[in-house]
Amino acid sequence: MMKSGTLRSYRIERQTLLIDADDTLWHNNIHFERTTNAFIDYLGHSRLSRDEVRQVVNEVERANLKTNGYGTESYTANLIEAYRRLSEREIDQRALDEVFNIGMQILDAEIELLHGVSETLEDLSTRHELVLFTKGNPNEQRSKIERSGVKQHFKHIDIVTEKDVTAYVEVVRTVGAIADLTWMVGNSPRSDINPAIDAGLGAVFIPYEFTWEIEIEEISLPSGRFLQLDEFPQLLEYF
Repeated sequence: MMKSGTLRSYRIERQTLLIDADDTLWHNNIHFERTTNAFIDYLGHSRLSRDEVRQVVNEVERANLKTNGYGTESYTANLIEAYRRLSEREIDQRALDEVFNIGMQILDAEIELLHGVSETLEDLSTRHELVLFTKGNPNEQRSKIERSGVKQHFKHIDIVTEKDVTAYVEVVRTVGAIADLTWMVGNSPRSDINPAIDAGLGAVFIPYEFTWEIEIEEISLPSGRFLQLDEFPQLLEYF
């Protein structure tokens, strides 16, 4: 679904496409959702519903976001804190180790690309400068990128701690791009769409069914270039 502009305006050769990784190129948050379910099973709270336990986990994540950051290690630390808050059993090292193991199993998850990602990137890379622009734990993100099989399609890779307006201005400067010819492609209104628009870039929103709750917010009414698509391969219709 195209929200603004015309097809013709996007058919400019050699634009710069900043592309998100997690939940845009490959499935990611679904692994965290499944792990949270495993944590809820282990906790086995006698009074709180699964949704209520999940809400506590979300509250801990929000509270610790600035200090703990993103990634599996941070998520696992948040699970341990939630367990300390909620456990109805005696909290001993064995229990904490079990929660730790539940959280860290995410690192063993296979990288599963979303439909049509590899072919679409290969095609786009023949006409445009592709920049992989992702946030999170650098070592964890690099590992996923290496295992994804799509690294070769990107001219630049930039891993940041947070995607805000400053980060977008900086990545455009670093890769030598022109803001008016640069787009951000991603699934997160909070990290991919709103700050990119505020930085003067175009934005392509591709919703993902299991986007992390913290990344969901209302998209600012764009005054500039904005597209909403159903899936990644539709980029080829516009770029």
